[in-house]
Amino acid sequence: MELLSNLNAAQKEAVSAPDGPTLVLAGPGSGKTNVLTRRIAYLINDRSVRPYQILAVTFTNKAAKEMVSRIDRLLGSAMSAGLVVGTFHSFCVRVLRMETEYLPIDRNFVIFDADDQMVLVRQVIKNMNLDEKLYRPYTIHALISKAKNDLILPETFEANDDKSRTVKKIFERYQKALISSNAVDFDDLLLLTTQLFQRQLQVLEKYASKFHHVLVDEFQDTNQVQYILIKLLAGVHRNLFCVGDPDQSIYRWRGADYHNVTRLQKDFNDLKTIVLEQNYRSKQNILDVATAIINRNFNRVRKQLFSDLGTGEKIHLVHYSDEKEEAATIVSKISEMVLRRQSEPGDFAIMYRTNAMSRNLEDAFIHAGLPYKLVGAQRFYGRKEIKDLLAYLRLIQNRHDQIALQRAINVPARGIGAKTLENLVQTADDHFLSSGDVLLDLGQHPDSRFKSAFSGKAYTNLAEFGRSLNHWSDLAENSTLTELFDQLIKDIDYEAYLSDDEEGGEERWENVLEFRNLVLENETSGLGEFLENVALVSDQDTIKEGNVPTLLTLHAAKGLEFKNVFIIGLDDGVLPHSRAFDEPEEMEEERRLFYVGITRAKERLFLSRAFRRGTRGFFEDTIESRFLRDIPVNLTEGSFTSEQKQNRFFNSGFQQTTQKVWEVERRTPPSKVLRAETKFKAGMRVKHAVFGEGMVIDSAIMNKDEIVSVAFPNNGIKKLDAGIAKLTIIK
Repeated sequence: MELLSNLNAAQKEAVSAPDGPTLVLAGPGSGKTNVLTRRIAYLINDRSVRPYQILAVTFTNKAAKEMVSRIDRLLGSAMSAGLVVGTFHSFCVRVLRMETEYLPIDRNFVIFDADDQMVLVRQVIKNMNLDEKLYRPYTIHALISKAKNDLILPETFEANDDKSRTVKKIFERYQKALISSNAVDFDDLLLLTTQLFQRQLQVLEKYASKFHHVLVDEFQDTNQVQYILIKLLAGVHRNLFCVGDPDQSIYRWRGADYHNVTRLQKDFNDLKTIVLEQNYRSKQNILDVATAIINRNFNRVRKQLFSDLGTGEKIHLVHYSDEKEEAATIVSKISEMVLRRQSEPGDFAIMYRTNAMSRNLEDAFIHAGLPYKLVGAQRFYGRKEIKDLLAYLRLIQNRHDQIALQRAINVPARGIGAKTLENLVQTADDHFLSSGDVLLDLGQHPDSRFKSAFSGKAYTNLAEFGRSLNHWSDLAENSTLTELFDQLIKDIDYEAYLSDDEEGGEERWENVLEFRNLVLENETSGLGEFLENVALVSDQDTIKEGNVPTLLTLHAAKGLEFKNVFIIGLDDGVLPHSRAFDEPEEMEEERRLFYVGITRAKERLFLSRAFRRGTRGFFEDTIESRFLRDIPVNLTEGSFTSEQKQNRFFNSGFQQTTQKVWEVERRTPPSKVLRAETKFKAGMRVKHAVFGEGMVIDSAIMNKDEIVSVAFPNNGIKKLDAGIAKLTIIK
């Protein structure tokens, strides 16, 4: 059996590496899975290592199954029988169930999933009579999880002030509640196994002696506790084989630490490092752009990616006037390329920084009557927070909408439980009315004829909601759609409600702000017309599987590949994300994220940005992503040319032709703006509903819109569309 055939020189070196610690730095598309699986097959077939003496760990069940499948194809299932391949967590479960005599739980322990953990945290906080607004369950859970990933249990949790001491007590009670339930959480699986090995050396020796070879996939994604676990298991035979690429480490927010590569080099001074630089996926131009981007990061092993697949097309760089034109033109380009038989629909992927950015793309596909699919996220209109707000708006528009009422009435929680809701429905039925009728009456009349049907607390909560519903209905009649939306968000304190979700709250709030952009776009519509338009756009029948374009975030793109890739939103504050501006580590991760997206492309790469983009619920002018300045001009075609380098803010825009073919034509550069006929003048004091009072520092007409630059003392300089922002001049 020739396991080294069809491998390049670096791959052969990795597969046949001698015993001892080995680090394989595998560039994107360099065949790392092939190397890893052939290494295992090579150990069994050529080195006569017994399968049960090999442990291979990765991060997902899918990756583990793929490894087993490939090894079986190479060796046959009989030769590989006994091989231990799985995720970090599955391996730890196996160890803990075998070694429970050293643990405070028995071998029948259960594993609490994320929902179970949150229920338990909430229960502890409630039992301690703590205010959930001060001790938010998701925040507390995140602190506990981080502590465990740093090998910290309650007794070693550092507490230097009153709040941290309270968190420590919550941690203690949470852990006791787990043990009393004979349960562990996901973090415990790693933590307890590692601490077991550290404290019971005879147990460590048993496993470290058993596994002569330890292999790790996606090593750059390991956290601190995983690294220590690996190091302990490789402590006897020292045959540690790690495959990864620090340049593709994009999960810092999950605890992944690419610095483990440096730790590995320090802890194993005889470490052999092999770099895989030949790429089997992408054309050379794509790789050169990716290299130019990632080379700006510091303290990394440089790789010169190369390909035998040819130079390929230059990278397409395009400016759009706004994100709607960006989305519509990309859909048009995909349609054109499919019609010309240049690609199949499934050959296309559109990638973006945050899930909220899918909304304009989804709208564009739906309006074009074309199917698409999302990876790693729900449809924009199918996301919980969007459905919550649509339920409120539907109920305001139509108080008889029972489905909307059931969704909205207790989100956020206002003490109206299932029994109270059931009583409300029954009371309405008894009087041949809708539940909304009863609510409005309770809210309008202190002596409502329905008051006696409810207990004191239930009546109070229902009447309060009825008063709010009356207020919102009046706003719908007498205010703009945006004013109604903003007041609704404020009244239900929806931002605070979402912020309680530490893991997803920020992204959910970004979705709400994107929804506000949609409201702004429909400012002149009535509520009924707006809801009708949204209902038509959000038709689930348009979403198909199979041979259709894919929409996904850059994080979700890791491990995938597509013939044609569009990466949108290359504006500072979007990609890179604004929260990375003051954090060098975060900025480097943003660069790695862009690098991952680029290297998903096989043949064509399209990069785009918009002059004006809806951000945080307002339309603002944008500045090109700083990452685009690192791309060599000779590798690109489109709007980012040497001329653009001299005028980074505004260059010739692009628009689609009447034939909807993606040909570009010159516009008047937006920098040539009109200074006449502006309502707002420099030096004027103005007031904004959200940003407060500020001073106008500039105003100009752009594409028939007056764009006003205002300095707000507490919010910085904002560029606002005067027609949308509703600025009030302070006399």
